[in-house]
Amino acid sequence: MTTTAVGLAFCWPRPVLLVEADPTGGSGVLAGFLKGTTPYDGGLLELALSPLSVADALRDVVRPLSPSVSLLAGTRTHAQAAALRDVWEPLGTALGELEASGQDVIVDAGRLGLTGSAKPLLEAADTTLLVTRTNLPSISAARSWAETAREPASGWQHPGLLLVGEGQPYRATEVSKALGLPVVADLPDEPAAAAVYHRGSAPPRHFETGPYIRALKATGQSVQAHVSRSRFTVLGEATR
Repeated sequence: MTTTAVGLAFCWPRPVLLVEADPTGGSGVLAGFLKGTTPYDGGLLELALSPLSVADALRDVVRPLSPSVSLLAGTRTHAQAAALRDVWEPLGTALGELEASGQDVIVDAGRLGLTGSAKPLLEAADTTLLVTRTNLPSISAARSWAETAREPASGWQHPGLLLVGEGQPYRATEVSKALGLPVVADLPDEPAAAAVYHRGSAPPRHFETGPYIRALKATGQSVQAHVSRSRFTVLGEATR
């Protein structure tokens, strides 16, 4: 899940803020993509504890990862997730306002339904994508969340699916029919290429022009086409 969010952020067609909202704690970006070389110096917890408004405090806890990608790091432990209960709603508003400055947002919501999950961000996003592989156990686990996404009461706007390993074994049309949601995009199962964003591995040969990067770029375009104005996107996961 985090691998997909990081890769999508670095291939997004506009400047983007990546928000780690996984309530399980521990930054997958700092420990994985950055290989533990960058210390935690502020994130969601500091945002929640700041005496400033969320919109004002947001500037102080965001760190750049590249000229076009910034990061709002998540909590360090799962015990800190409870402290974020009152920050999700104003954060959703603040993230939505970033569109006016030309910046989009991708939220890594982690596994859905856990204590401390960022439910208000799911409701505030322009689109929420349920990430799943195409094997039977993954589809089975995603089914209940797909049912939730289809309910108007869920508050999810333009929900859809982002598939990993399409055709392994089920095709996009089959998964869409089984879950009752449109497939917005799919990514190939390319472990060597994904490891670049998962644990900071050296890029394999022809990485920049290979199928994984092409698919990530196409996913960004597909998401933007999925909604007319894409301020921020939430990725949620039913299984790992």
